[in-house]
Amino acid sequence: MDKIILFDGICNFCDRSVQFILKRDKQEQFLFASLQGDVGQQQLLKKYQIPTNMNSFVLLDGEKYYVKSTAALRICKELVGAWKLLYGLIIIPRPIRDFVYQFIAKHRYQWFGQKKSCRLPSAMTRKRFL
Repeated sequence: MDKIILFDGICNFCDRSVQFILKRDKQEQFLFASLQGDVGQQQLLKKYQIPTNMNSFVLLDGEKYYVKSTAALRICKELVGAWKLLYGLIIIPRPIRDFVYQFIAKHRYQWFGQKKSCRLPSAMTRKRFL
């Protein structure tokens, strides 16, 4: 099974993060779904019993899911280039990593803005979105 990333579809920072991942996921192992969409809300959050008020990237990998900094670092581990090295930050205790993650997440709309709706993926990348 491919790894699935659930993201905030109206968040500019999250959209840029998805575009960043798409460019560096040369093996095309990640699929994407918006947390606001039917697949994200109705199917995947329920299947994995993830709270619907999730304010984080969510990485679904097999039967497990990861959130916040752990999801971000596990995603980095799979990207091409030096981004893999960021996974080394996993040794920092999760509460500390998640504190930094939550600080950014809390301010992401202020700093980066938001959209009225999810952006449609290009024809080239559409197959990677659920």
